[in-house]
Amino acid sequence: MACSILLVGPGDATFCPECFSMIRFVAPPMCPCCGIPMAGAGVDHLCGNCLVSRPPFAIARAVARYEAVLLDAIHVFKYKGKITTGEVLGKIMADHIYPDFSIADYSLIVPVPLHAKRLRERGFNQAVILAREISKRFSIRLDFLTLRRHVFTEPQVSLGKDQRTANVRGAFVVKDGKKIQGQKIILVDDVYTTGSTVKECAGALMAHGAAEVAVLTLARAV
Repeated sequence: MACSILLVGPGDATFCPECFSMIRFVAPPMCPCCGIPMAGAGVDHLCGNCLVSRPPFAIARAVARYEAVLLDAIHVFKYKGKITTGEVLGKIMADHIYPDFSIADYSLIVPVPLHAKRLRERGFNQAVILAREISKRFSIRLDFLTLRRHVFTEPQVSLGKDQRTANVRGAFVVKDGKKIQGQKIILVDDVYTTGSTVKECAGALMAHGAAEVAVLTLARAV
């Protein structure tokens, strides 16, 4: 995928062996809450951020680090409109085995929404494409209408941590809380960077009666 070499052969290979070898999958030791990998050996323990302020979500997990070929594949999908690439990446998310986390334990999948203006510009919501594959794989209901982004914000990619938090504060609303009350929700996005966006989304979902929110992303910026 990332090197653009056409893969021919049995199975559902998506990256050539050389590219696949460059993917660094997220594995313990890690923060049991936000899922950030820890340097070196050791046991899982809360990171400094989660010790100071526990996020509104119960757990966050990601497939691999946001670097190298995975970063390239996400950019091809997200910024060049390669929907088929996104579908393959969504299947990878659905098939991956996550430490201390099972997708099957949840009852609803909610993708992080785009503002209507950004959706018109891009033509698709990358989180919906990823979430749809997970929904199909586990037969879990997908809801991409209840959580809305009602404030048009500056792209997070150009901002620092504090700016990211301020940028998305109050940006998300729940349209009909009855649809999420008592639900164990998986909130899906492509990349977890500082967590500002998913924390804001999770907070809105919990405030409207969700039983639990877990965050699942394809990549984790470290």
